[in-house]
Amino acid sequence: MAVKTYKPTTPSLRYKSVIDFSQLTPRADLPTRPNSLYKSFGKTGARNNTGRITTRHKGGGHKRLYRVIDLLRDKKEVPASVASIEYDPNRSAFIALLHYKDGEKRFILAPNQIKVGDEVVSSDQADIQPGNHMSLASIPVGTLIHNIEMEPGRGGKLARSAGSFAQLMAKEGEYCFIRLPSGEQRLIHQKCTATIGQVSNLDHENIKIGKAGRKRWLGIRPTVRGVAMNPIDHPMGGGEGKASGGHPRSPWGQKSKGLRTRVNKRTDRFIVKRRKSRTN
Repeated sequence: MAVKTYKPTTPSLRYKSVIDFSQLTPRADLPTRPNSLYKSFGKTGARNNTGRITTRHKGGGHKRLYRVIDLLRDKKEVPASVASIEYDPNRSAFIALLHYKDGEKRFILAPNQIKVGDEVVSSDQADIQPGNHMSLASIPVGTLIHNIEMEPGRGGKLARSAGSFAQLMAKEGEYCFIRLPSGEQRLIHQKCTATIGQVSNLDHENIKIGKAGRKRWLGIRPTVRGVAMNPIDHPMGGGEGKASGGHPRSPWGQKSKGLRTRVNKRTDRFIVKRRKSRTN
């Protein structure tokens, strides 16, 4: 999948780039699928039940229809063929429509290099091929994996965005050493499952938005710098001239660069190596 650029006939097109969707299944060739694979949801404007904004800079954006993705892959020992590779507006990766031998249809995260007509299966006896899903106990050491469960039977949680992959480093007792995309190494139970291969749409990180309006299509509103505000509005505001603002802070005074906010002592023992070595 390549990145498509444009001739700079306008200022916004000078830097704009998009993913070339030529390798996706054309809309005219998309197979039929049941309505159960889609869900509609409204917009909250990033506000909670009391009407207060809980996440800034969100609002607007294009209307989306949610595609129900099978992250659990619990249809064991039933082969399925890839009917189409499609764009999903709700995530950075592409999705694949599977037609199972018994007639059921499901969406999954499309692995890299998978093609229409390929056959995948969820089985511990399956081949080590992209798209096959199996328990970590059945996956050889060194294999690249994605859509990894953290608890058995809870569905894939890790390495699901475009181009992501983790690597199975070693096995010891009931647990596996997994190196995550962030560089963190973590212990995960061998009963947890994962999908073989790397997530599709590797060039997602190379696209350039190009103009402010494209951000608004994605539902992202403008962000005002803290140093451009008054002291009443932000801890970094005010000052004579173009002041730097001092130490980076959030609007509520919390340190905003490098401060660790993770508080989960229950699972600390499963982290072998953290993605950040320095302490705060």
